[in-house]
Amino acid sequence: MLFPFIFFIFMVMKISRTRALSTKPLPPGPWKIGKVTSGRLENIINDHKAKKAETKLADEANDLVDVLLKLQDQENREFPLTIDNIKAVILDMFIAGSDTSFTTSEWAISETLRNPRVMKKAQAEVRLVFSEKVHVDEADLGELNYLKLVIKETLRLHPPVPLLIPRESREQCEINGYQIPIKSKLIVNAWAIGRDPNYWTEADRFNPERFSDSTVDYKGANLEFIPFGAGRRMCPGISFGIANVEILLANLLFYFDWKLPHGMKQEELDMAESFGAVARRKNDLGLIPTLSHPLPVA
Repeated sequence: MLFPFIFFIFMVMKISRTRALSTKPLPPGPWKIGKVTSGRLENIINDHKAKKAETKLADEANDLVDVLLKLQDQENREFPLTIDNIKAVILDMFIAGSDTSFTTSEWAISETLRNPRVMKKAQAEVRLVFSEKVHVDEADLGELNYLKLVIKETLRLHPPVPLLIPRESREQCEINGYQIPIKSKLIVNAWAIGRDPNYWTEADRFNPERFSDSTVDYKGANLEFIPFGAGRRMCPGISFGIANVEILLANLLFYFDWKLPHGMKQEELDMAESFGAVARRKNDLGLIPTLSHPLPVA
């Protein structure tokens, strides 16, 4: 696989979430991973508590942990916010961003391998921007205009959460003559919308240039392109997720040349999707990397 470490993250997520919802002691074996993760998160929370006590900034929140601690201190809450709850929220934020970012990155590499012209153009841009630097850093990611188009096109064809998050109507309403009862469940097929030929020319073709002179974006204003949803309930982690994808793809394209194993032709690459909340590749992506630029020394 291209990113085998993701399975370790899944294990930590499952273990830590179970610990947050349970008061029973952890059994031996792999559960120790969750215990270590829980301890490190608790250290982060304690550091924030100590910092707030020292600076006396009780009403000022600098990051997510500060906001959660401020909520915990509020009186007359219907549901108490415990330290375990805070740890679970923090872990959910990072795991959600990591899972979908990994999926998008893998699809982007898959699509560019099937389209050598796109791969060559994206690599040339990344290597030009970072040619004078010893490593790829976030400061110059804004100059990777073509890579941003590649990511957009990947999200159009492969939204990481193809059915988004289910919605529920809060009141009865009428849409096009149909009566929609209160508490109706709504499933939005972002995957199908992104491939609708009524809105996209050559909808099934991977063509990043379609976005080069277009104002269509994934921030919720264009309903034909909603990989992160739209409205007040759209994904709050867009910036975090996109930054993860950009830095990962920039590193992979800068340091390595990629080819398929066993003399496989590009059109033979299996692009089947798995069925689930997150649309990953059905089969693992096995590639042969060739170092094209010296790796940075730690």
